[in-house]
Amino acid sequence: MTESVRQTGDPRDASPEQRMPEWDGDHVHDPSADDGVLGVDPAELADEDLIREVRSLHRTRLDTLRHAADSALANHLRRTAELETEYLARHPGREVDPARLREV
Repeated sequence: MTESVRQTGDPRDASPEQRMPEWDGDHVHDPSADDGVLGVDPAELADEDLIREVRSLHRTRLDTLRHAADSALANHLRRTAELETEYLARHPGREVDPARLREV
């Protein structure tokens, strides 16, 4: 059985990115092989292309989480963060469904 990737302490306090040892990019790709960027800069994508990319990542999420190599999962996490950050920057006042809210 492989060792857990969780940090010491309460694992609920660590994000998936913090639990991935390769999140920092050490093993994600060889920087000498390209300009250090994987994928199109999300800021350069048209809205429909941005949505398509986010849908694609969410569709493949479980399979990547369960079966991909650590480097592929780290890349998936990085790309998801990039695309979702760009979406939120473009749509700061997005409509929130009241049925999805929880009382604190």
